[in-house]
Amino acid sequence: MSSNREVFSLHDSSPETLFNLCMDYIVTNLNTITTLDPVSRWRRLKEDIILPAEICEKFLRAFQKKCRVNDHIANLFRDKYRTRLDTVRLRNSRITDEGLRCLMEHKPYEVELVQCEYLSQSSLETINNNSQNLISLKFGPITYVLSQDENLYRQRGYIIHAPNLRRLTIHRRGLAIFPLLLLKPLKHLTHLDLSECTSAGSIWALNELNNLKALILHSVPWSKDITDWIASLHTLRHLDISQSNERQGKYFNPNEVLSKLVLSLPVLESLDISGTNLAGTGAAPVSIVSKGASGRPETQALCDIPGLVSRVNRPLEFLGLYGTHHGACKRHDIPAKIISGDANEEQILTAAAAYMERPAMLTRVLNDLYYLFRYENNAYVGRALCVVLDAMDQHVSEKHIQISGSATLFYIVKGKEKDRIGIKLKRRIITALLDGMEAHLGDDTMMRNGCLTLCQFKIPTDVLFEYERVVQILLNGVADVNQEGFVQRIAIYLLNSLACQVDGKQKRFLGNHGAIGKMLNLISDRLERRVCDDVLEVAWSTMWNVTDETPQNCQRFLENRGMEYFLACLKIFPDKEELLRNMMGLLGNVAEVAELRPQLMNKLFLSVFYELLDSCSDGIEVTMVSYNAAGVLAHMASDGPEAWTVDEPAREMVLQRVAAAVERWDLHAERNINYRSFEPILSLLHAHHTPQCQHWAVWALANLTTVYPDKYCNLVESEGGLRLLNELLARPTPYDLIKKLASIVINNCAKYAARDTGTPPLAETPDN
Repeated sequence: MSSNREVFSLHDSSPETLFNLCMDYIVTNLNTITTLDPVSRWRRLKEDIILPAEICEKFLRAFQKKCRVNDHIANLFRDKYRTRLDTVRLRNSRITDEGLRCLMEHKPYEVELVQCEYLSQSSLETINNNSQNLISLKFGPITYVLSQDENLYRQRGYIIHAPNLRRLTIHRRGLAIFPLLLLKPLKHLTHLDLSECTSAGSIWALNELNNLKALILHSVPWSKDITDWIASLHTLRHLDISQSNERQGKYFNPNEVLSKLVLSLPVLESLDISGTNLAGTGAAPVSIVSKGASGRPETQALCDIPGLVSRVNRPLEFLGLYGTHHGACKRHDIPAKIISGDANEEQILTAAAAYMERPAMLTRVLNDLYYLFRYENNAYVGRALCVVLDAMDQHVSEKHIQISGSATLFYIVKGKEKDRIGIKLKRRIITALLDGMEAHLGDDTMMRNGCLTLCQFKIPTDVLFEYERVVQILLNGVADVNQEGFVQRIAIYLLNSLACQVDGKQKRFLGNHGAIGKMLNLISDRLERRVCDDVLEVAWSTMWNVTDETPQNCQRFLENRGMEYFLACLKIFPDKEELLRNMMGLLGNVAEVAELRPQLMNKLFLSVFYELLDSCSDGIEVTMVSYNAAGVLAHMASDGPEAWTVDEPAREMVLQRVAAAVERWDLHAERNINYRSFEPILSLLHAHHTPQCQHWAVWALANLTTVYPDKYCNLVESEGGLRLLNELLARPTPYDLIKKLASIVINNCAKYAARDTGTPPLAETPDN
C-alpha cells in the first residue's frame, strides 16, 4: 500500500530510454522487423530477426498501447526458436483461439486474458495442454473460455489442469463456479480470486487448499457455507469479502460473523469488508489489554468495529472499509495501519489503488477524488495523478471512469502544481485524455472534459506528438452543426490553435481530413440562421491558419464555394470587424497562390476588395482589413497587365488606390499577424512592371522589422530579402517612397545584427 507521503514524481525530466523509443518506432513501423507473406497475407518475422523474451513481452505491451492485438500479431510468435514468451498478458484484444495457440505453445509462466471476447472454450484446452510451467492464470471480464456445462467438467474431474499453478484469478459476473471440481487438482494454490462469480450449491468445503494465503471473493453472494469454509482456511493472510452492491453486503449478526472469521484466521494481515455491514453500527466495546497483580485491568483500549476487538493489540496491515454501512471508515478507533475509505484523501487514494480492477467501485472512488480536487487543497497530487492515469489506461471502455478521471485531471493540470509537471507526464496525461475521448466520441461530457483539460496545455507545442489524433477527434467534435453547444465551441477553438504555428505537413493533414469543409458547414449554418457568433469568427480564423502557405487547402476553399460564403457574410454581417479581418486574411493566402488567382479575377470580387482598401473599422489594428485587401490586389496585379481580364474596376485605378492606402498606414502600428515565411511578400519585389506591388511588399517588411525586429529581421536576411532590397534600390523604376521603405528595412536589419554582434550599425537613412 502507499505510504502517507508523496511517492509519485510530477517532474520527471529524464529523457525517454532509447529502448522505449526504439520499441515505439517498431510498433508504428512493423516493416522494420516483419514482412507480409504474399500468399497468406499474414505478417511474419524477417528471417534474420531473433527476439528474446524481454523484447517479445515489451513489444506486446507496447503494441497494446497503440492497437488491439489480433491473430496477425500473434502469428509473429509462431516460431518458438526465434521468439520467446514467458508471460502472456492480453487486454482488450481481438485475438482468436488460433492466435492464442501461437502464444501458448511457448508454455509461459504467466497468462492474463482480460476483455478477449473472441476467445472460445477451445482456448481453455489450449491453456491446459500448455500448462507445464504455468504458475499464474487470470481470466478477466468479457473473456468466455469457461463453459457453464457442469457435466463436461464432472466427467473428467477438473476444469483447469495446471499442476504448478499458484495464482488463479477468474473475474466473470454471474459465472457459476464449481469450486470442488475447479480446485481439486490445484493443490499448490496460494492465491485465489473469484470476484463476481456465483457459488453453485453448498460445495465450498474444500479442505485441500492448505497453502492458500490470499482469498478474494469480491461481490460473491454471501452464504453461511462460504463463511464456514473461509474460517477453515487457517493459512490466510489476505481476505477480501467486499461488495460493490450494498444489498449483497448485508450479513445476519455481522459482529459475530466478523469476529468468528478474524479469530479463525490467526495470521490474517489484510482484510477487506468494503460495501458490507460487517463493521457493525459503531458501538465501542471495551477491550482489556492487560491485567495487574490484583487482577484488575491496568489499561483499556477502545475499538469502534466490534468484530475486530481481538485485533486491538495486533492491528491489521490493511483494512478495506470503503462504502461500509454506517460509515465505518470515519470512526476513530480502528485496529488497522492502512485503511481504504472515503473519510479523507489518504483513504480515497488507498481505495483507488486497491480497487483498480473493479470498475463499479473505482468509479465511485474517482468521483470522491474529483470532489476533493474541486473543493479542497490536496497534499498528494502526484499519487492522485498516478491512480487517475492508471484507472483511465486500464478502463478505456468504461465511460464513467473516463468522465470522472478526465474531470480530476482538469483540476490537477490547472492547479498550483501545473508548472511542476514534466514533459513525460504531460504526454501521458494527453494520451490518456485522447484515448478516453476517442472511445467515447458521442458523449458530450467526456468530450467537454477532454477539451477543457487540453486547453490547460501549450497548444500546439505540447500535443505535437499526438497531432493527428487530436485533429481527428476535434474535427469530429465540430462535425455536427446541429449540436450548437460548448463542445463545438471549445473544439473549434482548439482546432484554430492547432492550425497556427505548425508546418505545411500538419496544415495539409488538417485539410486532408476535411477541416475546410467542416468550417464551411458551420459558416453555412450561421448564415442560414443569420447568427454571427464566436463559432463563425473562429471558423474563418481556422481556415485563415489552415490555408497559410498551403495551396492545396486554398484550392479546397474555392472548390467548396468559399467565395460564395465570403460574399454572403460580407452582405449579412457588414459591420463585424473581427469577422471581416479573418475573412480577408484567408483571401490573402488564396491570392498568394499564382495558379488560383485567375479564379479571383471576377468583377464582383475585385469590386469588394477595392472598396475594402479604405476600410478603417479595425479599431486598434487600424490597417488589417485594408492591408489584406491591398495584399490581395497586389498579388493579382503582379501577374501583369495581360492577366487583368476585367474592365471594372480598372487596373490603373486599383493600383492608384492601393498606393494611396499604403501611404496612409502607420508604419509603427502593431498587428496581430504571424508570418512563418516572407516568400510570398518577397516574390512581389520582382514585379518591376508594377511598382505598387513592390510598395505594398516593402511597407509590410518595414512595418514588421520596425515593430517586431526580434521576430522578423533574421527572417528577412535568411530568405534573401536584403539582397532583393538592395537590387530594388539600384533600379530606376521604383518611386521614392518604395526606396525609402526599402532602406528602412535594410537599416532595421543592420541595427538588429549590430545589437547581436556588437558591431556599429549602418548610418540612418535620411528622409527625402
